[in-house]
Amino acid sequence: MKGFNDYLGLEITEMRSDLVRATGTIGPQHRQPFGIVHGGIHCSVVETLASHGAAASVDPGRRVVGVHNSTDFLRAEESGELTSVATPIHQGRTSQLWLVETRDNAGRLVARGQVRLQVLQ
Repeated sequence: MKGFNDYLGLEITEMRSDLVRATGTIGPQHRQPFGIVHGGIHCSVVETLASHGAAASVDPGRRVVGVHNSTDFLRAEESGELTSVATPIHQGRTSQLWLVETRDNAGRLVARGQVRLQVLQ
């Protein structure tokens, strides 16, 4: 059974407690009716990378859940490969805030989002 990362086409290429990097190629399943990447895809990538990074930073037995996602769509893309990088803004005992930026092959900013996550016992 394929997971959500497979649907998104994400390949996580680097994952640490202070940085997550992933790449993905835009496919037909990522486009909205006007032929550009659906905003929900960008939101999902932001949430996914922030969640992976936050989970990598907490003690074993603890988990994280997203409580707020705010994503801005800055450049319409129809095809190609995108690279997303997540870095923490704040890593506290009970909450974390992560910034995720997605860029195209030319290095242009395509989407930018922040996710606040709650750390659970």
